[in-house]
Amino acid sequence: MLLWSSGFIVAAIGVDAAPPLLLMFFRFVLAGALLGAFALAVRAPWPRGRRLVHVMVAGLLFQAVQFGALYTALSLGMSAAVAALVQGLNPVLIALLAGRVLGERVSVRQWLGFGLGTIGVVLAVSGPAGTSIPALALAVVGLLGLSVGTVYQKRYVQDVDLRTGTAVQFLVSAPFIGLGSLLFETPHIGAWGPFLGTLAWMVLVNSIGVFTLLNLMLRRSSASRVGTLFFLTPAATALLAWLLLDQSLRVTTLAGIAIGGVGVLLANRD
Repeated sequence: MLLWSSGFIVAAIGVDAAPPLLLMFFRFVLAGALLGAFALAVRAPWPRGRRLVHVMVAGLLFQAVQFGALYTALSLGMSAAVAALVQGLNPVLIALLAGRVLGERVSVRQWLGFGLGTIGVVLAVSGPAGTSIPALALAVVGLLGLSVGTVYQKRYVQDVDLRTGTAVQFLVSAPFIGLGSLLFETPHIGAWGPFLGTLAWMVLVNSIGVFTLLNLMLRRSSASRVGTLFFLTPAATALLAWLLLDQSLRVTTLAGIAIGGVGVLLANRD
């Protein structure tokens, strides 16, 4: 969760240095190339046929839809805390989808955990600056990409090699994001230092590291349980923003951390 939440911090810096879709294009190309080269070096098996199609669909949802929409919302002025708040509602959406698509049973205790987690999310980032309607709409689109992608991954991409599957997801997303950048942005680099620094973190940590861990967790646990960890994202983002960006840490943030933690514990109990 700390690694995932760090993405909101570097994203807030990165979209000031370059247009969001251009930043995402370089992220996907570099991450896909590095992970793909490693997979080739160790001769990892690559998905084929229908399985390859499922990996590509999951990648477009996970990567292109989620991050393309989310980073564009940040470039329109949405704060990292509000973006994390929207994504923090991911567990509820996953629970609703998982029950219908995966047949996962959600207990009363888990629903109570979801409720407490939602309260914790709202408290953790309460009182942020106003957000425009287009930015909020894009953040919701990004949330849908994350939630649907998580359930789709659990349903159809269970037994694909983590190295090659994740590489395919990055590489298939790159041309879509690149085309979007050419159509809707004026590609340019405004500040090379922040651009290269955030890009390096996004590629090595937020792309290769985080999504390898996420895919591994989806193999070992239910989508609903994995999703509950996203309740901690807004609180973790607020903490990182306080430590790294010198943003204030309110009492409500601390209360949200505590309540969200209790919600996660309840939702993950047998």
